[in-house]
Amino acid sequence: MSRRIEKAIKLATEAHEGQTRKSGEAYISHPLAVMKILEDWGMDEDTVIAGVLHDTIEDTDMTLEQIKSEFGEPVAFLVDGVTKLSDARSGMRDLDTYLPQTKDNLLRLLIALGSDIRVLIIKLADRLHNMRTLSALPPDKQKKIAKETLEVFAPLADRLNMGRLRVELADIAFSYVDPKRYTELQKILEKRNRAAEKSIQKTKKDVANLLKREKIQYEMDGRVKSIYSLHKKLMKYDQNIDAIYDLLAIRIIVNDITTCYLVLGLIHSLYTPMDGRVKDYIAMPKQNGYQSLHTTVITPDKRIIEFQIRTKEMHDYAEHGLAASFWYNEQKLTENYRTGKIQHLPTHLLWITELQQTAAHLREGKKVDLKKLKLNLFADKIFVYTPKGDIIDLPVGALPLDFAYRLHSEIGGHVMGVKVNGKMVSLNTRLKHGDVVEILTSKKQTANMSWFDKIFTAHARQKLRQQLNSGK
Repeated sequence: MSRRIEKAIKLATEAHEGQTRKSGEAYISHPLAVMKILEDWGMDEDTVIAGVLHDTIEDTDMTLEQIKSEFGEPVAFLVDGVTKLSDARSGMRDLDTYLPQTKDNLLRLLIALGSDIRVLIIKLADRLHNMRTLSALPPDKQKKIAKETLEVFAPLADRLNMGRLRVELADIAFSYVDPKRYTELQKILEKRNRAAEKSIQKTKKDVANLLKREKIQYEMDGRVKSIYSLHKKLMKYDQNIDAIYDLLAIRIIVNDITTCYLVLGLIHSLYTPMDGRVKDYIAMPKQNGYQSLHTTVITPDKRIIEFQIRTKEMHDYAEHGLAASFWYNEQKLTENYRTGKIQHLPTHLLWITELQQTAAHLREGKKVDLKKLKLNLFADKIFVYTPKGDIIDLPVGALPLDFAYRLHSEIGGHVMGVKVNGKMVSLNTRLKHGDVVEILTSKKQTANMSWFDKIFTAHARQKLRQQLNSGK
């Protein structure tokens, strides 16, 4: 433990002296637990220190200037962000000036923290510990906090691909929101797992023997579907549990991508793959960046088992998401926020850039199209390709002009035609996941008012409006 972290613990302990939690524990137990969670996630030192101090401004006499003096501006910036995020959750007073009609907590939370995503990660660690200790609160508060966790924080964890966190938050919350259903599904899962245990062990042994014969280095473990995920899938499949094929999964972790595909072939040489159940999330990652090969097979004893095959790096990212490979250590959004620079983000994190732009507009008192923003941030995403193979992230429902404006304003403003998968299509064509889109441009073609009917995203609409106002 570094001296800076030890110093933060000492100051936080002194600041929270005499305060207790509802459980009767000394209050300092909470920030220390948040600190430990952030350390487990591999967060940078500034974030860990901000986790220790995250409640000091709100609940003690410590000031932001003191934190800045003792630990530097980045830590103070993060603590201030967490404090403002708490204010935004409880009252949303500042944002209500601009958004009086909006009651969507998830959207408001995101706008409130748009300047640095680490603020959200600290808040997620804070929420995780609060959920782990929720039993100390009265029943009405338990249900309220659990409902908010299901609707707000678990989806946010999923957006950052923090899979392990999403599962734990959702399952704890569901156990308070609908305890009867939770217990019922828990018993069903336990019964199914007991019945399948012998078959799973034999399958793992057979696969292990095959991988050893092929001299493949691997790690293998099992995964049981989470209770809340099962609840959601049963709703989708008319409560027919036999229609759910991923109740049990075996994960195989290997050294590189080539070996992932080799292992997939070996598994198919052992078992019969189910038609339509082989999914390549390595070549086509999920919208949150998740990568893995999935295949569902039928074993000789007629068991249906899903295999997930991935590299160690992919597995770490699947478990901990953004926090697992926290590249903000090298390029912090804090600095970009202060300097006004827009950072180049991976495709699956482009929503953060849009968030920063929205937060900046709100600080400047500009109006924001909340309906469009919500749609872009939380709608299902598709990935489409340029002819050169670059991946562009767009919401479901996006049209060719949305794609063109995402590439560049100049391209968007001079669209004369579009090819999708090599064929000419109209500008009203809805793009689909995996489409290859080629934009044809001409300097003679300029933006016009009729294009508003052929645009889906707020980003493209904003760029078109700017072009029309400037006469370009």
